[in-house]
Amino acid sequence: MALSVPCYSPSFRKPPEVVRLRRKRARSRGAAASPPRELPEPAARRAALAAGLHLRPFPAAGGRGGGGGGPAAARRNPFARLDNRPRVATEPPDGPAREQPEAPGPFLDSNQENDLLWEEKFPERTTVTELPQTSHVSFSESDIPSSENTELPVDWSIKTRLLFTSSQPFTWADHLKAQEEAQGLVQHCRATEVTLPKSIQDPKLSTELRCAFQQSLIYWLHPALSWLPLFPRIGADRKMAGKTSPWSNDATLQHVLMSDWSVSFTSLYNLLKTKLCPYFYVCTYQFTVLFRAAGLAGSDLITALISPTTRGLREAMRNEGIEFSLPLIKESGYKKETASGTSLGYGEEQAISDEDEEESFSWLEEMGVQDKIKKPDILSIKLRKEKHEVQMDHRPESVVLVKGINTFTLLNFLINCKSLVATSGPQAGLPPTLLSPVAFRGATMQILKARSVNVKTQALSGYRDQFSLEITGPIMPHSLHSLTMLLKSSQSGSFSAVLYPHEPTAVFNICLPVDKVLDMEVVHKELTNCGLHPNTLEQLSQIPLLGKSSLRNVVLRDYIYNWRS
Repeated sequence: MALSVPCYSPSFRKPPEVVRLRRKRARSRGAAASPPRELPEPAARRAALAAGLHLRPFPAAGGRGGGGGGPAAARRNPFARLDNRPRVATEPPDGPAREQPEAPGPFLDSNQENDLLWEEKFPERTTVTELPQTSHVSFSESDIPSSENTELPVDWSIKTRLLFTSSQPFTWADHLKAQEEAQGLVQHCRATEVTLPKSIQDPKLSTELRCAFQQSLIYWLHPALSWLPLFPRIGADRKMAGKTSPWSNDATLQHVLMSDWSVSFTSLYNLLKTKLCPYFYVCTYQFTVLFRAAGLAGSDLITALISPTTRGLREAMRNEGIEFSLPLIKESGYKKETASGTSLGYGEEQAISDEDEEESFSWLEEMGVQDKIKKPDILSIKLRKEKHEVQMDHRPESVVLVKGINTFTLLNFLINCKSLVATSGPQAGLPPTLLSPVAFRGATMQILKARSVNVKTQALSGYRDQFSLEITGPIMPHSLHSLTMLLKSSQSGSFSAVLYPHEPTAVFNICLPVDKVLDMEVVHKELTNCGLHPNTLEQLSQIPLLGKSSLRNVVLRDYIYNWRS
């Protein structure tokens, strides 16, 4: 006896059954209308069959949709691809070849997510990708062409990772002895000058090389919180999320941290002013500041570069009486901004523009329709005039240059600026990061991480050994130059390197306006006690030539450098 099921209809059919019925009806109608007939095979198919190629059977006319007795074409899963297009078996012989995009390598920059915000705003920036088992680097069309020289150009950007590769092993850089590590620390603290031979026969047995390597990895940091990544700070919220931050809700602890930071910042500036410190960085969660001593980068004054900036920050600096300029802005109405808000030729142009605005509405009065047409208010006119200034916010073009005595005013401004520290998020209440090549009050000695790896790479005759050395951390310009000098001796003048810069700092390589040509001998004599190797000091004294870019690929062959930026 059949049971009555509520809401059940005997005539109900499931969707697959309905689809089968429709196909069956379509096939029956096609068979009744006309018998299936074979289509003539194309000439290309007949030629392929004559050549002995194995091809699929040619489908009949009713094979698709129309039905028929012939063999139907193989159906594909419509959910296999999003576009639901059938797979093409062969390409027409005279068709244009499709460009296949390069597959990205699995090894990307370890700090790439920290620069995610910057890269999203500027997708035109060069992307460097390390392909597996190769040192291939892809560059954009706007890259600076490769250059050759016995020395690298000065690069003021902070690197987050260096990857050196060579045909000779880097085993000498691993497992330093306790005595070698201690000697390297002492050499750094005493600014000992180490001169290595042009080529070292057995680097693993060279104690002098290993001590110098340890010396080149040291830098100084404030504040030092071992459980928090304090560089980079721009876009670092994801890495800091979930970390312990007891000061975030403690105003007293925040005040103590900022008080200690102010003392350290002032100590660094005093060292810079007396030419005992060549340069240092101030890394906030919004921008980075590079302070350079007089004599570096071709300038006879203390300079400070800030990037990226916003209109609000520039307005606040202007209100504090800080004179600054926008070196990347072409000659226009706002080329050189000063504390009064004027610029060279800007006052006259502004007065002329106001007169033009008045004249542009005078014709309405002549026609007698001035009351019927709504005029833009003063605020709208002001915003329209300042549109070009707002558009460059957060871009490399917004870099600000402060020179001379104004850098001291900038120091006081940064110490008292409340927006310097985040008020919410993982970085709330955390003072900016201070990075320096020399010791200063309240600083903590840190060491860059070094790791050597040996891999097998495919060659024409089989497999060959490929040795690599990876350096990670905030790699400042002096460390980059010291490491290249060491590897030039240890690897017999032959190695290649991939450099990963912190993108917001690449603009520090712009060429600044030079008032007069400096005497390099005098500059080196005045900066003798700054703690840098003479060769490194000589390189940092050069005028930057890389513009808004930075070094990304370096190849050394027979002691001759080739680089791309």
